[in-house]
Amino acid sequence: MTLYAFYAALQQGLVYGIMAIGVYLTFRILDFPDLTVDGSLPLGAAISAVAITSGVNPWLSLLLAMGGGFLAGMVTAVLTTRFHILHLLASILTMTALYSINIRIMDGPNVALLGRQTVFDWGLSLGLPSPWPELIVFVGVSAVVLLLLIWFLTTELGQAVLATGDNPQMIRSLGVNTSFIIILGVGLSNALVALSGALVAQHQGAADVSMGVGTIVAGLASVIVGETVFGDRTLTKALLAAVLGSILYRLAIGFALGLAFFNPSDLNLLTSVLVVVAMITPSLKRRLFQR
Repeated sequence: MTLYAFYAALQQGLVYGIMAIGVYLTFRILDFPDLTVDGSLPLGAAISAVAITSGVNPWLSLLLAMGGGFLAGMVTAVLTTRFHILHLLASILTMTALYSINIRIMDGPNVALLGRQTVFDWGLSLGLPSPWPELIVFVGVSAVVLLLLIWFLTTELGQAVLATGDNPQMIRSLGVNTSFIIILGVGLSNALVALSGALVAQHQGAADVSMGVGTIVAGLASVIVGETVFGDRTLTKALLAAVLGSILYRLAIGFALGLAFFNPSDLNLLTSVLVVVAMITPSLKRRLFQR
């Protein structure tokens, strides 16, 4: 792997690590399988790109993207909690609808940001060479997201989110509205995914309607790899492991695609193999230690 490829994989690991945190929130904390992320990531990219081309500050466009992602997650959660549609089916329906909505937002399949202001321009104005402005922004945003989420989960409302995922019947018996908690949690998850999509769009210089394909697989791979390598005994460690798992996942994929044997079209195959290996490793370790 070349140094350029290493930096590229590190940048992707950090920015998609924010998405992995969102996936962890629904799959591990809320126990809510959510496929909406395949649509909310390009939704965040589309909102941010259109806002920037309309003259909105690129940092403010990130907040607008998060708002759009939150609404998308709310739709999935409301379909599940209020209309009793199975969570997987509800998220698939929302994801499908978002494909058309994203095209509507962009007035086409994509929007280019070449020559437009982005959140990385401050580094260029200071004379910092690439990839340092991107790395600083990605590390900074990831750190802020981690700190705020860890703080939120220590609050009374955050503890209700944790309890709803662990034992919904118990927390419901204490008078907590679990439907509201699920709507809040799924909305927050997709807001983080949309934030990741907005940053990806500004980094790549374009937003595309198909950029969310495989997002959920990459997110699950990051979470599982992080848990396998770094562990998840505490909430803080588990959330940090999701980001670090995203970095390891991107580095592993970048290394494999750098080999002469593999082609870029093998990405999905490599991802599946990596997830399988990460999932069976703990059981293999237990069997070896029992002998």
